[in-house]
Amino acid sequence: MKCNIGNTDRILRITVGAILIGLAAFGIAGPWAWIGIIPLVTGVFRICPAYNLLGINTAK
Repeated sequence: MKCNIGNTDRILRITVGAILIGLAAFGIAGPWAWIGIIPLVTGVFRICPAYNLLGINTAK
């Protein structure tokens, strides 16, 4: 698949995903915070399936 996530979007996704996973791991937030896995993985691999469906591309 072709990369469709730019650098700013990538950094934001990884940061938010890591924070949510950390909150879930330490029991600060509920189990819903494990949803942070999704932005973390999409940020690391630079591919977002939702962006493909919507025709969005933030990569240069």
